[in-house]
Amino acid sequence: MKTKAVRIYGKKDLRLEEFELPPLQDNEILAQVVSDSICMSSYKAVMQGADHKRIPNDINLNPTILGHEFSSIILETGSKWKHKFSPGQKFAIQPAMSHMGTLNAPGYSFRYAGGNATHIIIPSIVIEAGCLLPYSGDAFFPISLAEPMSCIIGAFRANYHISHGACKHEMGIKKDGKMALLAGAGPMGLGAVDYALNCDRRPSLLVVTDIDANRLSKAASVFTVEYAAERGVQLIYLNTSEIDAVKTIRDISDNTGFDDVFVFAPVKSVVEQGDAILGFDGCLNFFAGPIDSKFSASLNFYNVHYSFTHLVGTSGGNTSDMAEALQLMKEGKINPAVMITHIGGLDSVVDTTLNLPFISGGKKLIYTNISMPLTAIDELGKLSTDNNIYKGLYEIVSENGNIWSDEAEKYLLANATPV
Repeated sequence: MKTKAVRIYGKKDLRLEEFELPPLQDNEILAQVVSDSICMSSYKAVMQGADHKRIPNDINLNPTILGHEFSSIILETGSKWKHKFSPGQKFAIQPAMSHMGTLNAPGYSFRYAGGNATHIIIPSIVIEAGCLLPYSGDAFFPISLAEPMSCIIGAFRANYHISHGACKHEMGIKKDGKMALLAGAGPMGLGAVDYALNCDRRPSLLVVTDIDANRLSKAASVFTVEYAAERGVQLIYLNTSEIDAVKTIRDISDNTGFDDVFVFAPVKSVVEQGDAILGFDGCLNFFAGPIDSKFSASLNFYNVHYSFTHLVGTSGGNTSDMAEALQLMKEGKINPAVMITHIGGLDSVVDTTLNLPFISGGKKLIYTNISMPLTAIDELGKLSTDNNIYKGLYEIVSENGNIWSDEAEKYLLANATPV
């Protein structure tokens, strides 16, 4: 079977190509990809090429398929897996397989398994690792967003607090505690707000900061303070671009500081801001992954010793985190569609990935079997005058607060031009 896919050959070298997939082996699964959400991790992989820990050294000769936040349908199952998987099943992939003793991952390391493709072959190691997770919901885009949501869930679980006297780590964010999401109005921050307001360990106070007024306004319109109050959470949005951020944020906490602080931007000043607003036994989670291997920031070790402040970092979730994300989405308890600001086809992947940090907005969702330029959902109204697909999409999303939906996805897949 032929596939079209975006493959990485080296630093800043991405190519959309058509090629033949090898014959399916007994321990593999053939699948059709439907959607893939482009992640900053893919941009980092493209910038680093073979220097990236998950990218093989020989990509110049054996390129791999990029994209690790994808949804697929099983087309054919090798004999080894017929008892467990069937054609027609939708599934998500958890790319992280560190529990198998490897950094290899779909969307980085494999020649025939990645999200930016029309068709792929899932290798045996991924299936054996338990990283193929069936999904019975109607739409495909939630599956693509299950991976980023799993990263958020994993981060919330990785935070810890200390049971003093017993010196025992109590895992997870502090229930009814004070939480701050710094640089938190981007797509991953929005996902974190959604989870914080709907998980079973909600904070009593949630402060979300950013320096972009438009992002904050969008976040406040999606997750209103009234919506948060209904869930027992005092939600405050704060623009820190022209204020003394540390003083202002600490004042909100009655100068006692915060139990859980998440940093969503790899910026030295933001990390140090997070450290400065920690309260007694406060946990700082450095969520954002830097490109610079020498990235560093100052930490107040006086507070580490006397106030028991501490630091954690997480890089991705695990299968348990993803299973929770899929279940919460299926039950309608979280709506990661709020993270999506752009849609496009497979032919828009190369330019989008190479320029991702310079494209405003949140998640860029790619439907891999269609041809479509990267398009901002907020711009559909302007584009609808001379394009019937855009007009139809605009009519749907405008009735839903310009948020992507099952209905919009079905319309797009039924009417778009195949790639």
